[in-house]
Amino acid sequence: MRTPRTRTTRLRRESWGFAIGSVFFAVGVVPSYAGAVGAVWDAATFFAGSIFFTLAAFIQLALSGRRPPRRSSSRADFADWWSAAIQFVGTLLFNVSTGAVLIGALHSSAAASTGWKPDAWGSAAFLLSSGVALVAAYRRHELWDPDARTAHGTWLNMAGSVAFGFSAVGAYVVPATGDLYSLQWVNLGTFLGAVCFFLAAVLARRSLEYEVRHGELSST
Repeated sequence: MRTPRTRTTRLRRESWGFAIGSVFFAVGVVPSYAGAVGAVWDAATFFAGSIFFTLAAFIQLALSGRRPPRRSSSRADFADWWSAAIQFVGTLLFNVSTGAVLIGALHSSAAASTGWKPDAWGSAAFLLSSGVALVAAYRRHELWDPDARTAHGTWLNMAGSVAFGFSAVGAYVVPATGDLYSLQWVNLGTFLGAVCFFLAAVLARRSLEYEVRHGELSST
């Protein structure tokens, strides 16, 4: 007798880290939160969010079945791997930038530019990663896991990367005054980017097939 099968969808493993990290970034940029917890804890919130981003990016790159592309790899697999690799580098740069701001806050430093360069490079990496991911998303039928990239998720990530880019531009410290170029750009760009990344994460699902055995479900 053939064992009955059923299919279901679950949130992807890497999505948990991206979703949690996005929440940290969105909360950290809210002025009332920053005013309530102080500069140190607000900076720590961003640093914690960047750690979750990095853990999620590592899972996406190393633990989800991806390997460096070979000559025999499809164009989609090639784009998929490089997108994940560039994204991982970007998250590491955000670790550096948010860590620098946290160290500055711990030392009561007024040097707001301490984390700007890695922040700018991290945002550039996210933009490049999102652009490469579009190739994989529109050729997803060639991927080893067709659920790994979707058009709506990739475009949401692109929108989030663009918003983070505006935030990085706004965070530039004008040498003549020592002030941020645009605090409004920083806050709005970070918040909108975090919202886009959160939506992309929670919408990322993986299809799983199960066998029904003695009234229980077991994955295959």
